[in-house]
Amino acid sequence: MAKYSVGVDFGSLSGRAVIVNVETGEELADAALDYPHAVMDKELPDGTKLGVDWALQHPQDYLDVLGTTIPQVLEQSGISAEDVIGLGIDFTACTGLPVKRDGTPLCFLEEYRTDPHAYVKLWKHHAAQKYASRINEVAKQRGEVFLKRYGDKTSSEWMLPKVWQILDEDETLYQDMDYFVEAADWVVWQLTGVQTRTSCAAGYKALYHKQTGYPKHSFYEALDPRLADFTEEKLGGPICPIGDKAGEITGQAAALTGLKPGTAVAVANVDAHVTVPAVKIDGPGKMLAIMGTSTCHMIISKEEKAVPGICGVVEDGILPGFYGYEAGQSCVGDHFAWFIDNCLPAAYLDEAKERGMNIHRYLREKAEKLRPGESGLVALDWWNGNRSVLVDVDLTGMILGMTLQTKPEEIYRALIEATAYGTRKIIETFEESGVPVNEFYASGGISQKDPMTMQIYADVIRRPIKIAGSAQGPALGSAIFGAVAAGKENGGYDSVFEAEKVMGNLKDITYYPDAEHSAVYDRLYAEYNLLHDYFGRGANDVMKRLKQLRIEAKGK
Repeated sequence: MAKYSVGVDFGSLSGRAVIVNVETGEELADAALDYPHAVMDKELPDGTKLGVDWALQHPQDYLDVLGTTIPQVLEQSGISAEDVIGLGIDFTACTGLPVKRDGTPLCFLEEYRTDPHAYVKLWKHHAAQKYASRINEVAKQRGEVFLKRYGDKTSSEWMLPKVWQILDEDETLYQDMDYFVEAADWVVWQLTGVQTRTSCAAGYKALYHKQTGYPKHSFYEALDPRLADFTEEKLGGPICPIGDKAGEITGQAAALTGLKPGTAVAVANVDAHVTVPAVKIDGPGKMLAIMGTSTCHMIISKEEKAVPGICGVVEDGILPGFYGYEAGQSCVGDHFAWFIDNCLPAAYLDEAKERGMNIHRYLREKAEKLRPGESGLVALDWWNGNRSVLVDVDLTGMILGMTLQTKPEEIYRALIEATAYGTRKIIETFEESGVPVNEFYASGGISQKDPMTMQIYADVIRRPIKIAGSAQGPALGSAIFGAVAAGKENGGYDSVFEAEKVMGNLKDITYYPDAEHSAVYDRLYAEYNLLHDYFGRGANDVMKRLKQLRIEAKGK
């Protein structure tokens, strides 16, 4: 009898599940649920207003994903829960929430329903930037060695700035919470009744090092005396390696998901990292870009190098036995959606509707007729700040070269090209730091649905691009880890390398660079680089001054 594994991927806007044949890698069914509360960036469900750069979620949405998508894939596939041997989950990170000792989120409690700090802080909650900036200042002053492992800067997207914001702005809540936990670990806790902490998120998002642990108490005390015992007081649960079994489905979780009690549950993972085995990457020199609302760039190496502006290098952070590197761009799909939602003339929308076309496809049809350089435009891809290599959320977007003749499709293509330039900047920074990038892979929705964008990327980065075989790359990766958690004796695998050989998947599609186009893009990338350094490295801080004026105006 065949055995199966389920993977659940919790993204920024929705959660999705896939059920996979462990012996063949065949994906039998997938299902998705948009989060009912979506991203709360303006107000809470009761109307409580939020400040600038807030991004919250509701943990009930995650339970709804488990209770909706897993039963759906079981029903659609016709697979009995008796034959499901493992479950793995992954999450955006750092996405964290304050909870009581039994795991109850504070926002579930009546006294905290109107308190923004009681809710989940999504990875792109940037309202903690001033705390991240202070962390960087203190770490540099003290010569903290951990800073080199994170490209010389920590980010507001990580755990410590989010926690410090709670402490500084809502100390009563901080004292009342027993733990601040990654949402990924919280979901596994709800499934198994066992509190664990994934080494992946701890390493990349909470400054944990496999050999030396967390930074010294004196560092936290230098930030704020109230944080001195933060790691002992507020980070409960043992840190567990990815690939390990976290526990088993409880009776309560079985009733929610339709899986049988006792089904193995893997230690949680981070969405980008878990996708690496899903595309069969098993060694150094192979970079994977997971392209969606944002993009993460993952690569593994046998050596630990200091790479400017990376999001982290963690031993065993992606695959066992390797140092895993993460870099990223915080605005990609969001970038294109912003343009369509705010900048298109009605005539374009009307014509797309008349032709029965998706508006993205309609714009691509127009944009792909343009030659590189034809628009006369170059853009900076910082609509949601810069994650790598500048690590600065206060940077903003820019388009240069527009005239009265500029068309929407030209702007649309320029925004796509800007994200490709950002990826090339990341690749070049890795290579200059001694981490070669010999091959390039792409996963995520853009890689599956947008050939024009993938060709532009191949032309810009001057490398062939291999495409993930699954439309649900992170969920497939989680299913792979679910099979590893089950173990060989139960029909799974004893290592992720064994599992990915069978369950990983690549399309029979490769995008090759066009030499003529690449030559033009070299010239455009040179202009991008000039703008990147001029606006991003302090020569002209106009973006930050304008952002400050905006904050002041909104506060009146």
